[in-house]
Amino acid sequence: MNNLQLYLRLIRFSLRSQLAYRTSFILQTLGQFVVTWMEFVAVWALLNRFGHIKGWTLAEVCFFYGTVNATFAIADAISRGFDQFGNMVRSGEFDRLLLRPRSTVLQLLGQELTLRRAGRFIQAMVVLGIGVAALPHTATASNVALFTWTVATGVCLFLGILIIQATICFWTVESIEMMNVLTYGGVFTAQYPITIYQDWLQKLFFYVVPLACVAYIPVLGLLGKNQQMGYGILHIWLAPLAGPLFLLVALRIWDFGVRRYCSTG
Repeated sequence: MNNLQLYLRLIRFSLRSQLAYRTSFILQTLGQFVVTWMEFVAVWALLNRFGHIKGWTLAEVCFFYGTVNATFAIADAISRGFDQFGNMVRSGEFDRLLLRPRSTVLQLLGQELTLRRAGRFIQAMVVLGIGVAALPHTATASNVALFTWTVATGVCLFLGILIIQATICFWTVESIEMMNVLTYGGVFTAQYPITIYQDWLQKLFFYVVPLACVAYIPVLGLLGKNQQMGYGILHIWLAPLAGPLFLLVALRIWDFGVRRYCSTG
């Protein structure tokens, strides 16, 4: 059995176990949907009060909000194993993964596909739809392809951040909450155009954690504002490559951590 077949089998088992309790699944998904709407109310209230933020309208912010939250929902759903990795290190459960003749990354990715994250994804797509409906542009094949590319590369970026967070657990499990600045904090930051922030924060999300490359530059292309902001067609297609590259770096850091892991036993 190859890695893809094994991963799909693990995911099938995960889905079957979650759907065994349908009422719980529905309530958890609904809860995610409602909570994320509460977050969006703050965005709406801000734009409704002032009309725009440095020239960005509510419809355009809806586009940013929907894109980044849909992306994070997918990454969060497939990375549950890495998100809970600190508990595995603390309990010694990671030792069992090392004894199996498969990649630890594959095993952690296949640990759970968190279905309740569908609530966040659906809410993000609704907000995105509101933005699209209010903006004067049409859905072309090129825009659909660019949006798909943006989401895929954004998933790689968020997955890379979560892998780095998990890697830190090889040395400490007490201070990994600081990584939430880059995960949940990064999502909150990317809900708005990056140009509204101070220069040092823009540089952080362009060059250190390239969230702006996967959630700002390509969205400019989708909004038809890339030329206005100084980005050509190559920029909006090539900038998102920072997401997969970041993931590759995160995987190398993960391998470094695994080689230096000392069992809790």
